[in-house]
Amino acid sequence: MFTTSFTAEQQRELAKKLATFLSQYSHLSDSYIIEFFTEDLWHTLPSSWQPVLQDLSYPQIADLLLDATHEDRRYPSVWPLSLLAFRATAHALAFPRESRSEGCRVGGSVKPKEFLENHSQSSLLGHIFRKHVKPKKQHEIRKLGTLVKQLCEQTDCNRVVDVGSGQGHLTRFLSFGLGLSVTAIEADPTLVTMASKFDGQLVWALEKEKQKKVTQNFPRHIAGWVNPKASWEAFIGQLKAADHVSEGPPTPSGPSKKKLRGSVQQGSLHVVQTSYARSDSNSQESELSKQQKSKKMSGVEFVDEKCCSCIHSDGHEGAYSEEDSLQGYPNFVLTGLHACGDLSATLLRHFVKCPHVRGITSVACCYMKITTKENPTPPGLVIPPAPPTPDQESVQSEFGYPMSSWVSGLSGHQLSYKAREGACHALEDYVRRLREESELLRSHCYRAMLETFIRDTRPDLRRAGIQTIKKSHLLPFTEYARLGLARVGLPPELPLDLGRVEAMLKEQGRVVVYFSLSLLLAPVVETMVLLDRMIYLQENGVNSQLVPLFNPNFSPRNFVLVGHSHLITLCF
Repeated sequence: MFTTSFTAEQQRELAKKLATFLSQYSHLSDSYIIEFFTEDLWHTLPSSWQPVLQDLSYPQIADLLLDATHEDRRYPSVWPLSLLAFRATAHALAFPRESRSEGCRVGGSVKPKEFLENHSQSSLLGHIFRKHVKPKKQHEIRKLGTLVKQLCEQTDCNRVVDVGSGQGHLTRFLSFGLGLSVTAIEADPTLVTMASKFDGQLVWALEKEKQKKVTQNFPRHIAGWVNPKASWEAFIGQLKAADHVSEGPPTPSGPSKKKLRGSVQQGSLHVVQTSYARSDSNSQESELSKQQKSKKMSGVEFVDEKCCSCIHSDGHEGAYSEEDSLQGYPNFVLTGLHACGDLSATLLRHFVKCPHVRGITSVACCYMKITTKENPTPPGLVIPPAPPTPDQESVQSEFGYPMSSWVSGLSGHQLSYKAREGACHALEDYVRRLREESELLRSHCYRAMLETFIRDTRPDLRRAGIQTIKKSHLLPFTEYARLGLARVGLPPELPLDLGRVEAMLKEQGRVVVYFSLSLLLAPVVETMVLLDRMIYLQENGVNSQLVPLFNPNFSPRNFVLVGHSHLITLCF
């Protein structure tokens, strides 16, 4: 099943099947494995499933349940047809996650070809783009950057807006490696500062190698939050505001360490624009002087001494009018590498509605943070700092899921917070643990056991958050419990019934099987979310392709949704 061959009718039909299947097995996708004992989850399974599953070895769980590509299936007993149908349907409905160009296999140790010579350095990515970048990210920025470049070429567009840019690894590759004009937006100012610092280090390395100054386009980094409830006009207004700030290349020794002191608050985006000046650059000082003289005209105050310039809004609406922001603004391609929660949905809406966006590559993550009608404020959601403005009223009823009218009208389309959280799990990694019979597999059993003792003492304390206990799988349970109880405010010396502890430890195999059954649904839930977005684009007259671009063993959230305004041919 490859989405480029899907007709609109096939998309809608698949969505119906997904909704029916997921609603039928919602008791699995909605369950919390830490409640395995307190809610007696094992006996919620069909009675015919329990005897054939409880004695499976860990490698058998991987081969017989989770790996759709495994061919040599040898069953230790006869499985009921309902269990076989459940497994087959889950595999058939989920989009295939294997990257065809990588030749990877589920749970395999096969690394992308670029890492065969050196496990930590991609042979296909220049060394200047590998500094500070882990192998996973090297793999992602190279493949996504190349795809973005293709999309730019086929849509006749040289500008890219990278939203949720983090430390700017993708931004640098797009700008310095592929020659694109890039504006990067990141909500965390600390990450923006790091991105600017790394830009300076890269320029220094380039100039040292080539023995000449780098004169190409330099990326603009903006510290700002993209408000899901703001209009696309407001979004363009923020990009236009950022373009008015002077910019220059980083100094060869890296960006200045002076602190940023200004900001602009306009609509949906809090902007802090960094720029750089060389010690020998008199021209930029002159430009800054001109900007300072014109601040009364623009309503913008520049506050910097030679090395940084920032913009500060005095609260007047006339700094950059909406008309100025929209007229003549150049077209661009949107990209978001693992844009969290509603951010991916917001970018897709901007793509559909904004005439300046010619294409989009969207890699989503953190599905549990997506807003829904049933749960408009899930945990971890960034709440707007103020009540919605009049231009935001029209989007108050829009949520991260579902986006399409078709899926919204399907019976059983709802996806719980837990189901969406489960869709973020790395199935390939768990298969690898099963085949290796890793000691890490006891972690879920430990946490489920601890939950029983917590509730014995505090029945009202359900699903308490416990920070990761370092190397918990190597500890005896009594030590694990002592550390865990303290983290939820209970006495660490709480007496434990050792006979009960021993009995629960013997059920670790059942815990692993149950978790594997729920994990089998994770790709199906992810397919539902991504298919809904494809249908949304189709309903708005936009072509799209969903591509498993990354190696799933390296990058579990490996799907890239590519949207474009007309038929084009992309090579993946």
